[in-house]
Amino acid sequence: MKILYTFTFVTAALFSTQNCGENTSKQAPKISETTAKVAKSISLPDGFNAYWYAGKAELSTYEVTQERYGEIRAAEQVNIFVTEDFSKSKQVKLDNPSVSPADRVPVLKLNSIRRFHTGIYDYSIMQSVFTPVSGEPTLKTTTTVQDWCGHVFMQSNLQDNGYRVQGFSYFESEGDTDEQWSLALQEDELFTRIRLNPDAIPIGKVSLLPSMVFTRLRHQPGKAQMADIQLNKGATESTLSILYQDIQRSLSIRFENAFPHKILGWEELIGGKLASKGILKATRLSPYWSEHDSVHAPLRDSIQLKF
Repeated sequence: MKILYTFTFVTAALFSTQNCGENTSKQAPKISETTAKVAKSISLPDGFNAYWYAGKAELSTYEVTQERYGEIRAAEQVNIFVTEDFSKSKQVKLDNPSVSPADRVPVLKLNSIRRFHTGIYDYSIMQSVFTPVSGEPTLKTTTTVQDWCGHVFMQSNLQDNGYRVQGFSYFESEGDTDEQWSLALQEDELFTRIRLNPDAIPIGKVSLLPSMVFTRLRHQPGKAQMADIQLNKGATESTLSILYQDIQRSLSIRFENAFPHKILGWEELIGGKLASKGILKATRLSPYWSEHDSVHAPLRDSIQLKF
């Protein structure tokens, strides 16, 4: 028996730069009626609970090609997918879900960490995405980019009519910001949505928020862009292709057709030139949070970690 859910997206959301004050509401975020403009059903396969609720996370490593400062760099990325109980009101992980069951929402979380060197110094990029397994709009995303000059941080939180997005940067031109963005599909959540059900991702012309890694590395303003999303299916694997209309950027994500729809790699082009490319090296199911002693260090070899 398959589990059916419904989720909604706005495909023509407008971007707003209106400042947003501190969120003092203690209520769970309410989704505006405008989200009902586009709705699809999401079907979770029979094996979903057995795979994602077995007390383990999925760890995958990727050999990455990363452009930075006009040169191609060797990089590595680790994707950690895991389910957890999230607070709808506070939008943080619930320490004790049984105490506040009405505030509990099960999410599929992605933590991705990318590392590479630029000359003498190095970069570390981390993103976290929290998408309800029901397929409803992603509740929260965070992104940090660290290098020897300093670091920048962005966080989006779902609110009544969209996302409250806070940014902190050591660049004067970017400064510290607090904005309200209209509700739109986020590029960063496409990876979690592929794992939930790739057939439920909106296809065609979609209002899409570009990846926060792109906006930070390229110092671009956060703004919803019209993009063409297509799903090309092959015999054993498929490719989700995203082509932006106005920013000369494209992204393709390869994944396995069969559940659990493992991410096989991606390719990002900016102005027709390679910006990043990832190829899957290894995958391991692991309760990594308990594998933190020195005796567990050899486990890094099992997923071919280099950095």
